[in-house]
Amino acid sequence: MSSTRTSTDPRLPDPTAQAWQAFQGGRRRGRTADLLALEDFEAAAKRVLPRPIFGYVAGAAEDNQARDDNRRAFEELALVPRVLCNVAQRQQGVTLFGTAYRSPFGIAPMGIAALSAYRGDLVLARAAARAGIPAVLSGSSLTRLESVMEAAPGTWFQAYLPGTPERIDALLQRVAAAGVQTLVVTVDIPVAGNRENNLRSGFSTPLRPSLRLAWDGATRPRWLFGTLLRTLLRHGMPHFENSFAERGAPILSSRVQRDFAARDHFDWSHLEGIRRQWRGVLVVKGILSPLDAARARQLGADGIVVSNHGGRQLDGAVAPLRVLPAIAEEAGDMTVLLDSGVRRGTDVLKALALGARAVFVGRPFNFAAAVDGEAGVDHAIDLLRAEVDRNLAMLGVNGCAALGPQHLFDRRAGWALGAATGGQRPGG
Repeated sequence: MSSTRTSTDPRLPDPTAQAWQAFQGGRRRGRTADLLALEDFEAAAKRVLPRPIFGYVAGAAEDNQARDDNRRAFEELALVPRVLCNVAQRQQGVTLFGTAYRSPFGIAPMGIAALSAYRGDLVLARAAARAGIPAVLSGSSLTRLESVMEAAPGTWFQAYLPGTPERIDALLQRVAAAGVQTLVVTVDIPVAGNRENNLRSGFSTPLRPSLRLAWDGATRPRWLFGTLLRTLLRHGMPHFENSFAERGAPILSSRVQRDFAARDHFDWSHLEGIRRQWRGVLVVKGILSPLDAARARQLGADGIVVSNHGGRQLDGAVAPLRVLPAIAEEAGDMTVLLDSGVRRGTDVLKALALGARAVFVGRPFNFAAAVDGEAGVDHAIDLLRAEVDRNLAMLGVNGCAALGPQHLFDRRAGWALGAATGGQRPGG
């Protein structure tokens, strides 16, 4: 793109100052005062959310092998800092598809976020816009796309598409009319993952009325009155608003079924058709094979998200971080993004050092919204931003573009990655 747009807010706190807050004894007030890391939000959210809703967000497929290996992949890489580098001018901004963002991370698409927090989709989008980071609205969201785009115009939209061209065309027309500029097409869900953990926690879509479901809600009064009843009184029964051009199923029903028709028909020919029609930025999400990255580049995708859906689809699927270098090599001039398992500023920088331009974080921001709405998401963003800032400083670099394999050490192999690549970023 020929020009660079900027997504910033001058009123935002300085992450450099936040990096010293613990030494100065500064404390936040409110519900998130004692939450000091992204992982802290999960335990706090468990005390707020009913069992089925929490189980839906926290759980993954089958034995949770893919979800858990996402974290192990980050843990197996150590960081190699450089010292005496004068990092006083550091900044963590990145440019994605012509827009300048204040940090190299964003909010991943998360379905039914409006069940975790009142108007949760708007909460996440507005917090991201205020912080100057990207947010992606899920196609499985319960808030109309048009409302989210009006509240946060730079929001990206993620679609689950069937292999039926007429329904694809209708949704693309609606998305374009809403003002979306960045379309993310998720390609790793031809069928639903085996979410047996959802069933164990009592979750289904739509939710089926039962005495147990009523009890689960009644035992979480803050959620019951602050999210569910508030939503019903002000907006009526939530529906899946953005799966197709038309309105989808309600979130609570004893008889209605969600429409997952023909997702297993969706293939590269449909993606080629989308590329011909879609005039904005096209991102393909769910890539784990270098061969698929090459195919996406050949058909003209602007970017890809290396992702295993947070471990929620194919259990045992490779962790995105493990295949990131090989995919970055095949990506050429496409923008490479990553999600699944990012929980710390060090995770962000490890992914950037292996070839990602930015990363996306899901569950922690969902939990933050459940704990304290927009204020909770603001706090979670601030925590991660401050971690990225201090970690850049301690690594001895002034910006994200300076990161590379020379800053990583493979604990399993016992050697620095930079030694094997000549210190060059993968694909560079």
